[in-house]
Amino acid sequence: MKTSVRESPPTTSQKSVDAARVQKADSAWKPLYQIGGAAALLVVVVYVIQMIVFVVSPPPGTVIGYFTLFHRNVLLGLLNLDLLSLADYVLFIPMFLALSVALRRVSPSFIAIALTSALVGIATYFASNTAFAMLSLSTQYAAATTEAQRSLVMAAGQAMLATFQGTAFNVSYVLLSIAPLIISAVMLRSNVFGKVTAYVGIVASAIGLGLFVPAIGVFLSLMSIIGLIIWYLLIARRLFQIAQDGSKKEINHE
Repeated sequence: MKTSVRESPPTTSQKSVDAARVQKADSAWKPLYQIGGAAALLVVVVYVIQMIVFVVSPPPGTVIGYFTLFHRNVLLGLLNLDLLSLADYVLFIPMFLALSVALRRVSPSFIAIALTSALVGIATYFASNTAFAMLSLSTQYAAATTEAQRSLVMAAGQAMLATFQGTAFNVSYVLLSIAPLIISAVMLRSNVFGKVTAYVGIVASAIGLGLFVPAIGVFLSLMSIIGLIIWYLLIARRLFQIAQDGSKKEINHE
């Protein structure tokens, strides 16, 4: 005679233990939420400073223009070659990590894709930024004693500018537009973040991809920055709330 063994349903005490474990696991992420929220706020501050710098001192359009700017003001030369953006991209790391942890139970697959896209985009941007290389070349140009030496340094500077505005930058830009787009779409399926935050992220990221549209691409990119600044402020507030509450309303499990 065959007998079957049936698993008994979890008791109330077992459910309480499981809930306590989940809450404990969630509270372990509180420092990351706090750091992620602070990083998002700092990103906004850096964005605003960078925009002011570009308005007050528009970047030169030529290699010799950058060399002259570096000779006059090293810091301003570095700022015009996106020195502050390097800080932004460092801050993106804890910010995207915190968002990924907060939303990990909603859609693990899409969150993994978004986080990977963000991290690869960040690494690619570091490879594209040539601020300090241009500073070094400007020093060499100032020290050059012959026209041949100056020509070689100018050619190297032109190559650095091409790298700064080339494939690596464009790849980084696209990846770091896709990442918040996916994350914002996942937000719509959760109650961790509000719908307004999700829609702002989707619209801003989608507009940002319009950079490659002829004639109006730069304008669309600027509009995207304004939207992303609002998005960063919203997610910063929510990450701080999650850290303070000690629990994340992560439901909608698949």
